[in-house]
Amino acid sequence: MESRFLGMGELRSTPSVAVVVDVMRAFTVAAWAFARGAERIVLAGSPDEALALKARNPEWIALKDGAPAPGFDTVNSPGLLRSLDLGGRTVVQKTTAGTVGALAVRDAPLVLCAGFVVAEATARVLRARGGDSVTYVVTGEDGRADEDLACAQYIARRATEDGPGTDPADYLRRARESRAAHELAEGVRLGVHPDDIALCLELDRFPFAMVATQEDALTVLRPHRTDG
Repeated sequence: MESRFLGMGELRSTPSVAVVVDVMRAFTVAAWAFARGAERIVLAGSPDEALALKARNPEWIALKDGAPAPGFDTVNSPGLLRSLDLGGRTVVQKTTAGTVGALAVRDAPLVLCAGFVVAEATARVLRARGGDSVTYVVTGEDGRADEDLACAQYIARRATEDGPGTDPADYLRRARESRAAHELAEGVRLGVHPDDIALCLELDRFPFAMVATQEDALTVLRPHRTDG
């Protein structure tokens, strides 16, 4: 299985299989939203689109990067989101990198969104599907975010292994020492809970992968259980 690791600006064509990685924090947040009962996540292309969707569907939960803002219900923080009851709700998510990356490859036949919290479940989907090539979209820092690259490389290794194999320690260390982790710890980024970094580094916290598909002209993320 050939693996390509590309930043969003390096995408030149629609891949057959895309794994969009945003560890800190978009797809960790998405996984927590599903764990808290959300039915689906609509990925918005802009804050204005997110707010328009919220206006048409007041019962939806809208979240964004950064500080709280009028019209949004919460922010892109797993530490804050984990206390919400999202049973049966639709979440609208707009972030700087993760949602942008998913929308960039939305026409791919298979789009998986991932972080460390769903790494093994994501690899399990790839192993079951087989195929010749997987494109990993490294969303942070124009493709240079080491927490995203480390996670992508770890999933790629696990996708070729059946049973215990790759030691995750070095991949998690790289993420823990990344620029994103430093900015979260130092308060450079807004809308942060003190537990966010630790939550983003919980390997295989959830037993589902996250698959993005097109539904009624929207890009919609749903959980896909892989544990039988």
